[in-house]
Amino acid sequence: MSNPKTIPERPPKPVPHNGWVKKCDLDDYLDRHLPIPTQAVSNEEYYPLPQTAEQKAVEYQLLQMATRNATKLGIDRRQFLRTACGTATAFAALNSVFGEFFRVEAAEMWEPAAAAERKVDYFIFDVQTHHVAAGKWQLLGVNFLDFRRSGRTWNPELRKRDPKPEDLYLENYIKEVFLDSDTDVAAISGIPGLTHEMQILPPDQMVKARNVVNQLTHSRRMVSHGLISPDLGTQNKEHMQVQAEKLKIDAWKGYTGQGLGANKDGWWLDDEKVTYPTLEYSRQLKVKNICVHKGLASGLFNEEHCHPKDVVKVSKDFPDLNFLIYHSGFKSLEASLPAVEDGFRKSNYVPWVSDLCEYRKKNRHLKNVYMELGSTFGLMVITQPLLCCHVLGMIIDAFGADHILWGTDSVWWGSPQWQIEALRRLQMPDSLIKQFGYKPLTTEVKRQIFGLNAAGVYGVDPKAKRNPVPNDYIDQLKSLYQQAGGPMPSNTQYGWVAAV
Repeated sequence: MSNPKTIPERPPKPVPHNGWVKKCDLDDYLDRHLPIPTQAVSNEEYYPLPQTAEQKAVEYQLLQMATRNATKLGIDRRQFLRTACGTATAFAALNSVFGEFFRVEAAEMWEPAAAAERKVDYFIFDVQTHHVAAGKWQLLGVNFLDFRRSGRTWNPELRKRDPKPEDLYLENYIKEVFLDSDTDVAAISGIPGLTHEMQILPPDQMVKARNVVNQLTHSRRMVSHGLISPDLGTQNKEHMQVQAEKLKIDAWKGYTGQGLGANKDGWWLDDEKVTYPTLEYSRQLKVKNICVHKGLASGLFNEEHCHPKDVVKVSKDFPDLNFLIYHSGFKSLEASLPAVEDGFRKSNYVPWVSDLCEYRKKNRHLKNVYMELGSTFGLMVITQPLLCCHVLGMIIDAFGADHILWGTDSVWWGSPQWQIEALRRLQMPDSLIKQFGYKPLTTEVKRQIFGLNAAGVYGVDPKAKRNPVPNDYIDQLKSLYQQAGGPMPSNTQYGWVAAV
């Protein structure tokens, strides 16, 4: 592992304002639609970390390298950055700042065919994706866009610019997830609300998206979450019945840090009075996958209840259910970076991922607990690749490579393709292998993470998805897309960043 390179200064350029800003707006302003984000992006569930000095250096290096490479190829920089060569250049820029974490062949930055020659054909099942339902609906007489501004207490920028829900509509979702990425199957997810109208993406809209895509493709390209709020008691049970029996949802999604009942702070998975009736009813409804938001607590949710300490008991009491821990319990970047700063010498602790890993090592029954990577991977891999490798190594060591689920939190982070490329190219550094005994990130390990594990959890046949039926709409559209000149990704990230 080489040492990080000297960080050059980026020529100063003003940004529209301080605070939070839409990533796509900032990119428009700076004319820098890059193939990978060079700043942490938020899905509105947590505060985004401001751009670090290293990320500024990556951005500077990428723009310089892209300008040179584009000139050599006889195209403009913006066009170059939307090609496979531009993507390869982005990972080369990351290496130039952080060290050789990503496998990049020099030819890939000049020859589009070079990357395709080395490409491994992975089955990819993204278990965390989102879009916002189309149309204008009302919440007690308040327009949907006004409801989205309810986050102004922690993000003043929500008051300054109307969100553009059309950016996240189903058609755009299909383009970003299925046309501009190698994703084979995706799960669509949402956030519970006190009423149907208060849910940004209600269960019926998630199921509609699933059904539209699956009907168009004549195959199982999507699965859908339903929403649970155990603290609502009877009301929650009634909602569960409708979602399971009428909508035929594939899994539940819940937020322990979001209290909709009497306790506004939230609820616990192992609460026998509040949550166990929900889990027992889930058994009756034959829905065995319980997806729970844990970690990423700095923002919308109660921090205490986002801790994963309630996983141990509930996984033992309900061995027939699967508990999918979203974000792998990763608390925040700010809380985790000290482990990198001391070189993992004094402490390798990563709140709260380390806690979960310790629980797994001490409790063999946690075989029904899976660690999901949505946003956690994206945040770490562009901010501190060393931390990213350490967390992956830690999880694999404790849970096994067969208990990690691929999630991207797209389309907040834009098309999932850049994250797919990041994991494809990521290499476990020798320093972590020697210090902690972590295993290399082999092709077989990546196969499990990318999709084979999720396929097992959801009962999806990965072979069927790798060889889609001839009348698969998405594949036909992708073929036409190629004939029209090849993929031209938008390089748009739809979430929020700190503009400081």
